[in-house]
Amino acid sequence: MPAADLNILRESLDLLILKALTWGPRHGYAVSEWIEGSTGEMLLIEEGTLYPALHRLSERGWVTSEWGQSDSGRRARYYELTRDGRAHLRSQGSVWQRYVEAIAKALRTQTAEAGG
Repeated sequence: MPAADLNILRESLDLLILKALTWGPRHGYAVSEWIEGSTGEMLLIEEGTLYPALHRLSERGWVTSEWGQSDSGRRARYYELTRDGRAHLRSQGSVWQRYVEAIAKALRTQTAEAGG
């Protein structure tokens, strides 16, 4: 997969994770469940994708984490959105919304002429 494709996938996953944390701390499995549920199960995030992304967001200062106990009584790492993470989500969320709308518009185009 070309580097540009990986970058788009990483950035979109990063925004989804940040959005999942806007309502408070969650452990990784809960983040994954939120993404799956909020996308109508169109996006299924595997552990091998989720945890490296959470680590990347932590390195950038967009999330923090600490150990806690899950609802089932198991030890789990909880991730929380930082002020910088919230700011990144606000600034990039609108950019991604315009990007998605532009791609959707292009895919709906029925003519070979631009803007048609």
